[in-house]
Amino acid sequence: MSSGRNTVWFVKGLREYTRGGYESASRHFNPADVEVDVAGRFFLVTGANSGIGKATAKEIARRGGTVHLVCRNKERAEVAKEEIVTETGNQNIFLHTVDISNPKEIWKFAEKFRNEHKLNVLINNAGCMVNNRELTEDGLEKNFATNTLGTYIMTTALLPLLEKAADARVITVSSGGMLVQKLNVSDLQSGNGPFDGTMVYAQNKRQQVVLTEQWAKAHRNIHFSVMHPGWADTPAVRSSMPDFYKRMKNSLRTDAQGADTVLWLAVSPEATKLPSGLFFQDRQPVPTHLPLAYTHSPPEDEEKLMQMLEEFSQKFKSVSP
Repeated sequence: MSSGRNTVWFVKGLREYTRGGYESASRHFNPADVEVDVAGRFFLVTGANSGIGKATAKEIARRGGTVHLVCRNKERAEVAKEEIVTETGNQNIFLHTVDISNPKEIWKFAEKFRNEHKLNVLINNAGCMVNNRELTEDGLEKNFATNTLGTYIMTTALLPLLEKAADARVITVSSGGMLVQKLNVSDLQSGNGPFDGTMVYAQNKRQQVVLTEQWAKAHRNIHFSVMHPGWADTPAVRSSMPDFYKRMKNSLRTDAQGADTVLWLAVSPEATKLPSGLFFQDRQPVPTHLPLAYTHSPPEDEEKLMQMLEEFSQKFKSVSP
């Protein structure tokens, strides 16, 4: 990003990520877009016990939707569920304990879920930013296992259910950080060179954008979207990025402001009037590449990513109980 024009664009973009950016954008929102009754529709939200996931689940519950909360920590999830039921009066809130960094667990959960439930909308919100290179029990780098492979398996395992549903949607919560990364399929698990958790996370978020674009091409009767929630004051930001949080805490968005576009993409009839596969910020499609940033990747790299993730996922499916 060497050009002055590019730097100005990027700095302007960063301001848009703050609470002030949300307040400015929201002046142009149509409140009626999300004033919808979604009773009789079924939603699954991963990472739903705090932050953007919980805020999204609560707003869907308020509108009458049946919400499946998929969380790693059972105790915290039960507290979140109780809060959602109490605040919304909606009893149709169901809890599933799944670790999204564990591919065998996801397969097992998804296969059972497909047999027992309906699904209209999948919201891939669970994510992590681990700042030191950690391996899961399966020998997978933890950020990749959670953000990329976990998202891939959860989505592909539930596609048969979504294919049967009316107005099916898949929304993935990404990050504007992906704008600084070009897709790199040569080192998916960040084993080469020094490990920078922030950049690994940004690479995973770029991968999620590519996944969304590829799925949109392959599954025409499901509406796929990926979005940047802006910079929100969530427990994940506080724990993973303490220095950033300290510097920016007075400018961060609330959970609800971060969740607004997720909710809009999940419930609004307006969202599906736009093409499938786009990247959104504050209810608007935005570019997936900065001007002159050289982050475009050749189609063969994007196909290679899909192929490699499919191979990974099948490996863990075959040992699934």
